[in-house]
Amino acid sequence: MTSVEAEAATKILDSMLGHLGIAATIEEQETQDGPCLQIISNESKTIIGRDGERLDDLQYLVNRVLRRQFANAPRIKVDCEHFRSIREDQMADEIREIAERVKETGNPHQLRPLNAYYRRMVHNILAGVPGVQSTSPGGDDRLKRITISVKPS
Repeated sequence: MTSVEAEAATKILDSMLGHLGIAATIEEQETQDGPCLQIISNESKTIIGRDGERLDDLQYLVNRVLRRQFANAPRIKVDCEHFRSIREDQMADEIREIAERVKETGNPHQLRPLNAYYRRMVHNILAGVPGVQSTSPGGDDRLKRITISVKPS
């Protein structure tokens, strides 16, 4: 991500938080998954929302607005007080455990409804697990259930 894109993404997020009346500091970070805007605020619970829903919404909006300005801008991750990082680590462990259970029993497992960001994460995790596959239904629904099953031989 260029410094111009990073600066634009930071301004977009800062503007959104300002309109919501939330005082926050935004730090730009480079992670293994790409660029991340880390929000530091005394109002982190408000920013994160229930199960990270508000954080997901902020991330979605930042990326939509940024892509209007820069068509080839990378996907920006928005996190608050490292909530998303902690949740992703927990989820990755859970997905690997489910994959092992599916391999042992042969029974497919359907995950709870996930947004596109988490579905992509699940597919990437399972790409490195031999013997299992993940399938996601088509359609335009925002939340979809991934099915983890044994990969046919």
